[in-house]
Amino acid sequence: MPKMKSNRGAAKTFKRTASGRYKRMKAYKSHILTKKSRKRKRNLRKATIVHPTDQKRVSRMVG
Repeated sequence: MPKMKSNRGAAKTFKRTASGRYKRMKAYKSHILTKKSRKRKRNLRKATIVHPTDQKRVSRMVG
């Protein structure tokens, strides 16, 4: 049987934590930053955990 192929875009986007969950960066930080508040942009810098309902889908993509 051939090897499983991972989704390369997903593999670069999500990182696995020691507890087995996945880390991701937040969206909405790439452009039109002038109308967003300093506080909002600062909070978008931080990484967060993938929601439990998407956990299975992400792990299947990462491989």
